[in-house]
Amino acid sequence: MLKILKILLLVLTLIGTTVWAVLAIYFGDSQSSTLQTGVAATVGLFGLVTLVSLGFANWRKRLLIVYAVLFVAILNWWFAISPSNERQWQPDLAKLPYATFDGDLVTVHDIRNFDYRSEFDYTPAYYSKTFDINKLDGIDLFAVYWMGPAIAHTIVSFNFGDKDHLAVSIEARKELNEGYSTIKGFFRQYELTYIVADERDVIRLRTNYRKDPIEDVYLYSLKGPQENARRLFLEYIEQINELHDKPAFYNTLLDNCTTAIWLNTRVNQDHLPFSWKILLSGYVPEYLYQSGRLNTQLAFEQLQQQAHINSVAHSVDQSPDFSQLIRAGIEKPKLQ
Repeated sequence: MLKILKILLLVLTLIGTTVWAVLAIYFGDSQSSTLQTGVAATVGLFGLVTLVSLGFANWRKRLLIVYAVLFVAILNWWFAISPSNERQWQPDLAKLPYATFDGDLVTVHDIRNFDYRSEFDYTPAYYSKTFDINKLDGIDLFAVYWMGPAIAHTIVSFNFGDKDHLAVSIEARKELNEGYSTIKGFFRQYELTYIVADERDVIRLRTNYRKDPIEDVYLYSLKGPQENARRLFLEYIEQINELHDKPAFYNTLLDNCTTAIWLNTRVNQDHLPFSWKILLSGYVPEYLYQSGRLNTQLAFEQLQQQAHINSVAHSVDQSPDFSQLIRAGIEKPKLQ
């Protein structure tokens, strides 16, 4: 029985490492090529031969040694792939935001505020704005759904009062004519980016202009100490400045729109413990509710219904008071 278990474990390891190696080579460093495809196919074939050799004692050991050396070489090559800020980016991801400090005043540069006519037809526009961290009045979480209840794109928005809302969407930075692939996101194919935007851009894009598929957007106001909110904002600013100077890779599982939010909240001692609901990001609002971080005076189903903003966003599409109007009727918890 022990021998069978060892063979089974070896089979599973060979299959898993071969599939990973084939995909890593095929995707390569940002772009696939005919050569990469050929090398990936060769590695896949050698992995298959090694798998078959497990049934032949004379060949097993030698092929396993060669396979192990080959896999370590592929692993070393893969870890040597470096992120870059110097690629041909999609126009909506071309500029990286950054911030400068003057005491408690933080000036955020290159805040995105595109004027959309459709999802892919827009007039680019950016601006800079100074925020007083002492006026940080609240934090909101937007949850965006397009493929069922389990997966959502999450966006944090910082409320500074006086109609000042600064939204930050953590995303994969895509190159020109490059689409998003969950599988590619595991293989160092995308750089990580923090899109700092006006809500009339990053939220209205999702409520009003994305049609294929339609996206449902929910707005939740978070509860918590004001000092925690300030620390979280400054942590975001630190990450934004770091990515401006030193790029990093996006990862579908470990460094995505939701896990990155959770990692940033760790600057606060009373941050939420890690949960499977963070990986299945569509359940993050429910997790926040269960942890007392949302308005618990309503049942979660009622709160969720109240949080759905698509219809009001459509009705106030061009209004300069977009941020205030989508919050009408949503009770905002006070920071403590």
